[in-house]
Amino acid sequence: MELSAAHIGFMLATVALVLGGGIYAARSVKSAEGYSLGGRAAGAPMVAGTIAGTVIGGSATVGTAQMAFSVGLSAWWFTLGSGIAFIIMGLFYAQRLRTSGLTTIPELLVKNYGARAGVVTSVVASMGIFCSAVATTLPGVGILSAVLNLSPWTAGGLLLLLVALYVYFGGMKSAGVGGILKMGVLGASLAAAGFVAYSALPSDPDFAAAFPGDGWLSLFGGGVGNGLAHLASMIVGILCTQTYVQAIFSAANPKTAALGAFLAALIVIPVGLPCVAVGLYMRAFESDVSPLLVLPTYLAEHLPPWIGGVALGGVMLSIVGSLGGLALGVGTMIANDILAPAFSVEDGRKKLLLTRLVVLAVVVAACATAIANMGRQVLILTYLSMALRGGGIFLPLTLAVFCPKCVTPRWALLSMIVSTAVAVLFSTVLTAPVNPLFIGLAVSALFLVPGFHTNPR
Repeated sequence: MELSAAHIGFMLATVALVLGGGIYAARSVKSAEGYSLGGRAAGAPMVAGTIAGTVIGGSATVGTAQMAFSVGLSAWWFTLGSGIAFIIMGLFYAQRLRTSGLTTIPELLVKNYGARAGVVTSVVASMGIFCSAVATTLPGVGILSAVLNLSPWTAGGLLLLLVALYVYFGGMKSAGVGGILKMGVLGASLAAAGFVAYSALPSDPDFAAAFPGDGWLSLFGGGVGNGLAHLASMIVGILCTQTYVQAIFSAANPKTAALGAFLAALIVIPVGLPCVAVGLYMRAFESDVSPLLVLPTYLAEHLPPWIGGVALGGVMLSIVGSLGGLALGVGTMIANDILAPAFSVEDGRKKLLLTRLVVLAVVVAACATAIANMGRQVLILTYLSMALRGGGIFLPLTLAVFCPKCVTPRWALLSMIVSTAVAVLFSTVLTAPVNPLFIGLAVSALFLVPGFHTNPR
């Protein structure tokens, strides 16, 4: 993949514009709460920008095109499922979560199930989010390596610098402003790319020959069960992800929180379609391209340089923004729920520094892990992360939101620990005829039921 000077110039200008907006917004951040929650004053666009800016990352763009190149339209499940999850969040969860006045998911579970539940939740949720961070980092390192002819480690270092500029200084405020700018750039450029790719598909005689059978153009090309498992993974995983819940906590009021979730759904759902169109186009006409580079190759070689350069900048920003948002979620949980209590950090400025350092450490670890796992399917790793974080946390979290303290702490804790262990076991070592998410949820429910019966309430 060769880029002209025009491609590189427009790409760098796009990245600089959005990062500059986020850094400018960071000027007012002076406290840990301002860093993690933006002062709890975010309007619906800021909430939606933070959510969409995080979920629309390497998995939603590069990963969707990569999977569409391999399996077809069913690659759309990532952004479609994300949007459905945000609609559910807006309808049922957002106002209740915002009314709680909390900062993290572990705080909510501590309030209902005791201190040990908070530690378990922080560790389990952080592991799942970290898998998503690695999945987001994979295309970032791959694209920077290919576009700028860098070694993977040098590309990882550059990606680390970009993420630091995006979120290290401003936290939630930078993520919100950067997310709004990023989605404007990315949405327009991907729409143009998708339109060009889609327009070329049906008119070419080679199109039908490239896609034998019906599965390529079906949402359920991999089977109905597989499609529904992807949808369930997205819904359960997103509702248990600190970054998205943190955006809800940052809203000015409960109604704004719900509206932000709905706006995020409207933004997220369509984004996958142009990426699918690009993946199908490249499968039909350039099937020898590396799957990970399907989207950037198309943008560089099949669009005018100014559109292709802006779109490449938008894709890089999607990766940077998503990685930054996920790292912010992990950093907030670990700093707020584990490290600050363990080291008695109460001063606001010290807690702010601690959170920033943890965020930076998460990004470093994600880059190193991604480089060691180059070649993995991005969306497969993302679906796995959603299943792992949701299998053990989803049911206890939902009960804490809708039926506070209706389960005894002991059984809730056992539910989280055992169901997560089972989900991890079936995801990595054992095989089963059903998705590991469903096994984890079934085990979680099995341990929660006795908690209802023994609750003295």
